[in-house]
Amino acid sequence: MGAGHAHKLYRHGHSPVHDLPPHCKLAATFAFVVVVVSTPREAVWAFGLYAVLIAAAAAMARIPPGFLLRRLLIEIPFVAFAVLMPFVAEGERVEVLGMSLSVSGLWGAWNVLAKGTLGVAASVLLASTTELRALLLGLQRLKLPPLLVQIASFMIRYGDVITDELRRMSIARRSRGFEASGIRHWGVLAKTAGALFIRSYERGERVYLAMVSRGYAGSMPVIDEVSASRAQWAYAAVLPVTALAVCLMGWTL
Repeated sequence: MGAGHAHKLYRHGHSPVHDLPPHCKLAATFAFVVVVVSTPREAVWAFGLYAVLIAAAAAMARIPPGFLLRRLLIEIPFVAFAVLMPFVAEGERVEVLGMSLSVSGLWGAWNVLAKGTLGVAASVLLASTTELRALLLGLQRLKLPPLLVQIASFMIRYGDVITDELRRMSIARRSRGFEASGIRHWGVLAKTAGALFIRSYERGERVYLAMVSRGYAGSMPVIDEVSASRAQWAYAAVLPVTALAVCLMGWTL
């Protein structure tokens, strides 16, 4: 399985979180996100405790707060959507700073912001402590359909190749004096996209034939068998189990 290079989200380090098997971290992150989504939006204090849990996990992984916060900027489109909800939602209205806002819209905005931010933070923390190749091995260990794992592997492996191909095509256009400056140039850009698709498709055919000639029969060989002890599973379960206890309190109070 390819894609052994580190990705931009990964931060190299040696911590208890880094050393956990990838499938343990994947299962723990997924369970944590499910618990967060299942928490009633009215339990505002519960989301504060979830944030403390994420911060504690980041501190244990030695991930600087700035590193984590910068990568949370990916959720800005969702934040913009949430900000609009109090203005467009219907139902009971309330005056806030001279503005008429929907009560249900305010709760909806809070729900999206709180749960979305915590989910993204947990995912960023996972990516920051796990290399891409390890993530793929973890997915395979968790019995994700092999075809999906292979598609993800090739996507990661050849993403940079396709990007370099597009960059070379862009350089070739500029060397011939082309500069996209308006709608009249969209036709050229569309032809570029079509040519890139054809080249990518042909490359995929060549790679597949090369794999078949080397004995590929529908599954990739596993070079590194990743296993986890009971202690490692228990260590990884601390985050979702603690979050589950908070969630249950939120439903009972």
